[in-house]
Amino acid sequence: MNAWQLIGVGLVMLFGVFGVLVPGLPGPLVIWAGLLWWATAERSTLAWTVLMAGTGVLLLNQVLKWLLPTRSLRDAGVPYRTLLLAGAAGVAGFFLVPVIGCPLGALGGLYLLERVRLGSHGDAWASTRTVLRAIGLSVLVELFACLLVVGAWVGAVLAG
Repeated sequence: MNAWQLIGVGLVMLFGVFGVLVPGLPGPLVIWAGLLWWATAERSTLAWTVLMAGTGVLLLNQVLKWLLPTRSLRDAGVPYRTLLLAGAAGVAGFFLVPVIGCPLGALGGLYLLERVRLGSHGDAWASTRTVLRAIGLSVLVELFACLLVVGAWVGAVLAG
């Protein structure tokens, strides 16, 4: 694999890491696609091993990403209907105010729905903070898994 291809794979993986932090971009899938591109071009035992290990880490990440927040949200008593409607408010916010409207719409929608459901500002804000912590934990788990895979790729490229 020549240097330009390695730079391309590195840029794809960097885009994937940013995709973890930006709602709507499939960061782990982009990183896996870059890893697959590199492994099929490299065709070495090390490349295939890194691809298999990276696939395992990213699959485990998907399982953990969905298990961790649901447990916290169930403990907090937030209904799934509220989360679904808050997500819809985030999508609407994205189209009303591009890019920053998505998190603002989702956060505002979540707070308003919890305010209606719980009745007071303090309870609604506490519930909103609980949801944000659970989602933040999910993002951190996904970011760690993606950085682990990218780090393994960088180590394999440097090793040779």
